[in-house]
Amino acid sequence: MTHSRNDGRRVIVSSIVRIARRLVIAGLIGIVVVMTLLAVFIAEGAVHIWVRPQPDPADAARVAEAASATWQSARITAADGAPLSAWLFTPRQPNGSAVILLHGVGDTRRGVLYHAQFLLQAGFTVLAPDSRGHGASGGDMPTYGIREASDIHAWATGLFRTLPIERLYGLGESMGAAILIESLTREPRFRAVVAECPFTTFQDVAYCRLEHISGLGRWASWPVAQTGFLYVRLRYGVDLRQASAAAAIGATRVPILLIHGTGDVNIPPRQSQTLHALNPQATSLWLVPGAVHVSAVSACPEEYVRKVVEWFRSHP
Repeated sequence: MTHSRNDGRRVIVSSIVRIARRLVIAGLIGIVVVMTLLAVFIAEGAVHIWVRPQPDPADAARVAEAASATWQSARITAADGAPLSAWLFTPRQPNGSAVILLHGVGDTRRGVLYHAQFLLQAGFTVLAPDSRGHGASGGDMPTYGIREASDIHAWATGLFRTLPIERLYGLGESMGAAILIESLTREPRFRAVVAECPFTTFQDVAYCRLEHISGLGRWASWPVAQTGFLYVRLRYGVDLRQASAAAAIGATRVPILLIHGTGDVNIPPRQSQTLHALNPQATSLWLVPGAVHVSAVSACPEEYVRKVVEWFRSHP
């Protein structure tokens, strides 16, 4: 009787173990499926700007009038055939210098029109393009500097070919700041650039975003990010891990003014601090107390305008 009772207990325990094992396996499979779907969702959001506002010519006209300048539409074809669009502003008294202005992710050239106005008033010719995959520009998707570096080279070549300019400068915000730095390996004619809130690498800022959203550490963001990178590489043929302002900044002698708000949680200020540390000879770092993402010009407008204009003028 005792022997039968023990056998029965062993059968029950064995059944419980099998059920528990199946539940664990099912749970692990579920976690993998959910993380994969999350990675694909995030990756698609990174390479497609689903809502693409179109720039309004009335905004360009307003800025030109305020700065006593003229404006016109500009278009070029990128190396891969993508049509790219921009506004070209010419001041009343050009100083022989041009500035290429680059907006952030999800924005358009409209987002840098305040910068265009104060630069025009200082005598700079201004080119404000829509980045590929944004606004009125073509291109299937943004690549965060991988293809955009060649786009900036094409815009610069167009400026020197069609206008009597002697000096070229650049100013970029967020994604545009990183793209501008990455373009320095392709476009050596920049005399100096200003980069506000750039990332070191797209991979690193992806980790930062996931960690900020989830409240968890790198251990949780790593598998999601890496799955997303693999998905984009397999589906679109682009390895976003190659998008690296850090690699470019270490190989350039172009003077770079890095601007970053200490209150930025979108792209933390340590990203600019790291870039500065990689090439302190070519870079200068201005940390703006309390400023959030790309809001230094709002936090201290007079100092911002003065620093940017003086930075360009001090590198003729």
